[in-house]
Amino acid sequence: MKISIRRSRRAAIAVALGSVLALTATACGDDGSGAGGDKGDAGSGKGKIVFWDNNGGVRTDIWKEVIADFQKANPDIKVEYVGIASTEYQSKVDTAIQGGGLPDVGGVGAAMLAGFSAQKALEPLDDRLAKSSLSGKLNENMVDSLKAAGGGDGTLYSIPTSANNGVLYYRTDLFKKAGLDEPTTWDKFYKAADKLTNAKKNEFGYTIRGGAGSIAQALDAAYGQSGITSFWNGDKTTLNDPKNVAALEKYAALYKKDTPAADLNNDFTKMVAQWDSGTIGMLNHNLGSYQDHLKALGAGKFRGIPQPIGASGKRVQVSNPVDGLGVFKSSKNKDAAWKFIEFATSAAENSKFNKSAGQVPSNNDAAKDAWISEAEPTKLAAAALTDGSTSIVQLPYYLPDWNTISKADNEPNFQKVLLGDMSAKDFLDTMAEQLNKAQAEWKEQNG
Repeated sequence: MKISIRRSRRAAIAVALGSVLALTATACGDDGSGAGGDKGDAGSGKGKIVFWDNNGGVRTDIWKEVIADFQKANPDIKVEYVGIASTEYQSKVDTAIQGGGLPDVGGVGAAMLAGFSAQKALEPLDDRLAKSSLSGKLNENMVDSLKAAGGGDGTLYSIPTSANNGVLYYRTDLFKKAGLDEPTTWDKFYKAADKLTNAKKNEFGYTIRGGAGSIAQALDAAYGQSGITSFWNGDKTTLNDPKNVAALEKYAALYKKDTPAADLNNDFTKMVAQWDSGTIGMLNHNLGSYQDHLKALGAGKFRGIPQPIGASGKRVQVSNPVDGLGVFKSSKNKDAAWKFIEFATSAAENSKFNKSAGQVPSNNDAAKDAWISEAEPTKLAAAALTDGSTSIVQLPYYLPDWNTISKADNEPNFQKVLLGDMSAKDFLDTMAEQLNKAQAEWKEQNG
């Protein structure tokens, strides 16, 4: 199956343009005219700036705390907060790039960075960072990840705020009752998923993500079991390597055997809520849901550990996108926008933000704070990312078509795999063909 990826992206942007003009007319910068091609201005470093939060609702309260702190320290700058749901953020920014109304500063994570930078919408931040008090204070791996995701020329368009990581949550009480070992390996994971399932009592060993956001979790399971540590072999993806095909077949076979049938349509909110109901043994998610589990289940009834180790004795996982903040090139007040980023990623504010979000801080001093040790999943995740125990398969966030391929084009196909209407091999072959084409186009455009 061949798909015109460029055409699909243009069509998506056109649809988005028609759907959110009302937002871009009101939630705008100084004069509401900022579009992707505008050069903007450094401005006075004072006055009003508009900030778009790329995870509105979930992170609104903590961002409002950070903004209040910033405005107290900088009384000559007013920050207008606009919270946008993560599922809508990219389309709204794409729309504003085309039609005007970009903010001064906004959330710019690795997964969306390539698309924004390809449209020349972001301000390069290398020089500002080099002259800043943040220089040398930020996690180098996170900075490098954002540079790599920005389009391949090594330019930094986003300052990292945090890193997430995949976590295997499991019910310690249920495991103890069943006499099961902690699911630290994939073999122990599958054994537990099967033993903890009693469908007649509505008890299941695992909840699988079959709806929105399913692809990253499926790839985590495939590479985690296969032990393959690189997404590319030359100019071809390893995605459909026979080892990944076998791994995905085994993982998808859990559906309806050791998982609820309703998992077919699980996005992360449904999956988390279902696990928190208390009758499911294991859940793959990330650090962000830790507080939800703590409230629902209580301390001592669950743990959140790094992903299982494969047959090679090594933990392999796909990269979780680093989140960050960027200045939009059309801003008429870039100096004030930069002051906000610099403040938000300072040690105190970055620590406060990530303690609330349950993620790994980007500021090295913030990462030393006591709460990291107190929140066990975050402590273990931070260690797994830095102690050499984990190999990270870097997903190609730099491809402008990555989001289209990994979401709209293939989430419905993964549901077909779960239902038995499509083989794991056909699913991975289809996605691999699209990625190989996107990679060839990207290399042609970037020399």
